[in-house]
Amino acid sequence: MKDVIIIGAGPCGLSAAIECRRQGLSSLIIEKNFIVHSIYLYPNNMQFFSTTALLEIGNVPFTSPNDKPYRHEALVYYRRAAEQHNLEIAAYEEALSIQPQEDGSFAVHTRNKRGEAQIRTAANVIISTGYFDQPNLIGIPGEELPKVTHYFGEAHPYTGMKVTVIGGSNSAVDAALELIRVGASVDMVYRGASISENIKPWVRPIFESMVQKGKITLHVESRVTEITLGSVMITHQSGGVTELDNDFVLALTGFRPSRTLLSSAGVQMNDDLDKPSYNPETMESNVPGLYVAGVIASGRNANEVFIETGRGHGKLIADHIISKRLND
Repeated sequence: MKDVIIIGAGPCGLSAAIECRRQGLSSLIIEKNFIVHSIYLYPNNMQFFSTTALLEIGNVPFTSPNDKPYRHEALVYYRRAAEQHNLEIAAYEEALSIQPQEDGSFAVHTRNKRGEAQIRTAANVIISTGYFDQPNLIGIPGEELPKVTHYFGEAHPYTGMKVTVIGGSNSAVDAALELIRVGASVDMVYRGASISENIKPWVRPIFESMVQKGKITLHVESRVTEITLGSVMITHQSGGVTELDNDFVLALTGFRPSRTLLSSAGVQMNDDLDKPSYNPETMESNVPGLYVAGVIASGRNANEVFIETGRGHGKLIADHIISKRLND
């Protein structure tokens, strides 16, 4: 039996494992995909909003020629951090449920890549799963068509195509700028009166310039209400409707964490935002010995917790586990 099982090998899960190791706690990370899978799903050319110093874990220096590192640099960094701390990671193994035991420990039911069922046991469990598996669906006709995706990797496949981007966040703006560089015709549809106030400050003027020059057509206070094989229907707040010729739709409307594992273990949700009940000083949920770390601790607004804040959750958890042992 391990002292701690950590579910999720993102930056916050890795950081939690490192903190446990530092304090002499044995740990195992269970990851249904591979290390930092959520970062792998970021757009290929994505640049972080944070500096390297704010993304570091385990006192492993994150060096980069750029003040704000890129996706490929982060993948290298987190692999190196895991290797340097010799973390035990069960990759391509999915945690299906968590069952509290009578003695206070936990049985984590998993399935590996060969489809084999396993039961792993630990005195404590940390849930540090991400949110990229569950996009926020719009719920409109045609959203299920193959031409629609909630993920953007790179612009090349859309060369010369008519693309509608739904959203007004950093991901939508970055995608729109990359798309016009490969000759795509871009319409961007956003329900707000203007794009998000949180757009990267070095990106905003470039985006606004492209809109002013007509390279990107921006439809604010508008919603895509239907998608067909050859078009999209846009309903404007003013009451008008526009039909656009369209080849592909990027519905970059954000993601939300899965609550399945939390629910299986009896963790309560404490408000209408589906936020798990936990003590922010220890990250322990209402189930003793079961902790949350990273974005899973947020509500439906996944932007509530970032790497730079979630990476500190592991120390709070390890400190609490040790303190409980000393008090027993």
